[in-house]
Amino acid sequence: MSPQLYVFLQLCAVFLGVLLIALVIFRLTKRKMFLNQLSLKSDSNRMAGFVEFMSEKVAKPAVEHSNQEINDKFKRAGISSKSKWVALYMPLKYGALMLGCAAIYIYSIKSAISTPTLIAFMATWLIICIVVPDALLDGRGKARISRVSGQLPYLLDLLAVCVQTGMTIESAMNYLSKEMVGFDKELAGLLKKTNDRARLVGMQKALDELYEDIPSSEMRSFVMTLKQSLQYGSSIYGVLTTLAGDIRDVQMLTLEEKIGKLAAKMSVPLILFIMMPIVILIAAPGILRMMSNV
Repeated sequence: MSPQLYVFLQLCAVFLGVLLIALVIFRLTKRKMFLNQLSLKSDSNRMAGFVEFMSEKVAKPAVEHSNQEINDKFKRAGISSKSKWVALYMPLKYGALMLGCAAIYIYSIKSAISTPTLIAFMATWLIICIVVPDALLDGRGKARISRVSGQLPYLLDLLAVCVQTGMTIESAMNYLSKEMVGFDKELAGLLKKTNDRARLVGMQKALDELYEDIPSSEMRSFVMTLKQSLQYGSSIYGVLTTLAGDIRDVQMLTLEEKIGKLAAKMSVPLILFIMMPIVILIAAPGILRMMSNV
């Protein structure tokens, strides 16, 4: 048996073993949930207690945590949890992993690649399939949070004007969700979603869900301001205008900080691409002259 085939069979055995363990735990969890629905709980022996412990404390929380984490990533990236890509994310991810490993193995047989090179290729493909999709989702989510937080001062100004004219917070948010479509569709969609949720679970719960969707310091201040006004009935016009100004000041300070870091970041290409060639150009003639005299 060739070394490549031996390594490939080992990888397949490990994958099948992990898949079998996951399948057994999933079946045990499903059985436990079914028994709970029928109120058929049994503590007849220690094995049943162990299975119950594994199902309740290990398998079920792990599956729920994984699904909730994936839904949160798609939600922060601006993709609805009802989208088909949410359900296909994990199958596509691990399907691409297995197909890629099989393709690499077939290519290694045809090209006579050594075993260390084969392992390196498979490890690289494993990292790409596992890390890159999550990194892309996280990057898209961070960009969305930054984009919405940057537009939040304009929303605060418009909301303050609406409140000053006599509108309530609910009616002002409903009005702005329709009028801001031409200005910022994403922010208008968040307002519309918040209004729809407020009709079902109340405005305070809807504001908490808005902050969970956009977890930034600016959104936290906005949510806390609205919740305080709803709870105590305090005046909100001056608070909204002050908050909009404070957010703009913080954004300006952040921009100035980034500009201040540019000098340090530009020193690296300056040293690599300008100073080093100059040193070589200055020292090269003398070194060549010395070498010619030797």
